[in-house]
Amino acid sequence: MSRLKKQERQKQLTEKLNITPFLTDEELASHFGVSVPTIRLDRLELGIPELRERIKAMATEHAQDEQPEPIQHEIVGELIDVTEGKQALSMLHTTPDMEDRFGYIDPQYLYAQANSLAKLVMGTTVCSAEIGNIKYKNPVESGTNLVAKAEIVRRRGDKYFIWVIIRDKIKEVFRAKFIMESVENRV
Repeated sequence: MSRLKKQERQKQLTEKLNITPFLTDEELASHFGVSVPTIRLDRLELGIPELRERIKAMATEHAQDEQPEPIQHEIVGELIDVTEGKQALSMLHTTPDMEDRFGYIDPQYLYAQANSLAKLVMGTTVCSAEIGNIKYKNPVESGTNLVAKAEIVRRRGDKYFIWVIIRDKIKEVFRAKFIMESVENRV
């Protein structure tokens, strides 16, 4: 290749690195028929970082592009902590409008808290509860703060084995063992 004027060489250098950003200064010098220090000066003038920095920038950009959108879940109660794929905690403050006709909190609220937390800990948007073994152990009165802990105890393929325990201070009031299946790939 015959010698190019500096401006033309810099223009072609920019285009070349846009197409193939992982070329070394030595490869670029050989391509343009100039010395390595000339390529380095051209890069410096154009604000093009060295190869290592270009690779790092592209890797960071690629990793940010791959970040999944956070999954939005409807959670019954207030989410305290979650480690997706492992465990989660939530708190539900019971109110008089949750009472059944006997003056205790209707068990459907406890089930809803347990079920929503189990879905959240799975980290999937679409799932179904195949099996739910629940035990309503003690009646709960209005004005109580219930803390639920969901934990994935085992995973087999798309099936998650999740235990959820709801406590009123220290006393266990509700327990559930779910086998839930992620059905995202089927939808």
